[in-house]
Amino acid sequence: MNNTTAKPLGVFSTTFKLLTFRLSQEEFLQLDGRHLAFGLACTWLVGIGRYWEHPSAKLLQYLGVGSVIYIFALSVFLWLLLWPLRPKNWRYRNLLTFISLVSLPAVFYAIPVERWFSFQTATNLNVWFLAIVAGWRVALLIFYLKRSGELRAGELFVATILPLMVIVLALAVLNLEGAVFEVMAGINRERTTNDAAYGWLFLLVILSYLFLLPLLLAYAVIVIQKWRKWRVEKSNSSPR
Repeated sequence: MNNTTAKPLGVFSTTFKLLTFRLSQEEFLQLDGRHLAFGLACTWLVGIGRYWEHPSAKLLQYLGVGSVIYIFALSVFLWLLLWPLRPKNWRYRNLLTFISLVSLPAVFYAIPVERWFSFQTATNLNVWFLAIVAGWRVALLIFYLKRSGELRAGELFVATILPLMVIVLALAVLNLEGAVFEVMAGINRERTTNDAAYGWLFLLVILSYLFLLPLLLAYAVIVIQKWRKWRVEKSNSSPR
């Protein structure tokens, strides 16, 4: 499809098709400034909703600005980490637009379940919300890397799991907002409905420590293979 003459995609219909795993590669390439502006607005709004009743949130989190800054940083991190794998159509702005649009599922975090249910029920619901949002976003990342980036199965696995493990370990270094290790150590603190979610994150930290090295080795092997293939193709295409 010729992207210069293609009909511009509607922002809402594009977002819906993306969130339901129906966006084509050509449509991914047509994402433009309108989609990015809409995605940033969604990120800002769900960021406000996520932290509006959080007891220890910072000012930038309450204002939703922290979430916007986060997706810019996340996009830089993913673009740099996955660039050596040489995905097709690998552009920072396109990746940023995609990440901003998939912020919408985080609207689940804004549901004030603490007001309507008991502490235990609200805790369980927050864990389910975390699982739904995280699973949905990971599935969308796989969809994006496969549909737009044309990565193969093994490459998809490494390109998806390795960044997640690095992010989880980074959260561990930041002490997961101080909650996880207090919960695990039994330190006396005010309980919140997020404690169970922090517990699952603690489990992910342990798994990340165990499997990070094998994934890094797999990543290195794929990168070497990709660049060898690129050099051969470049050599074959050079005039003799």
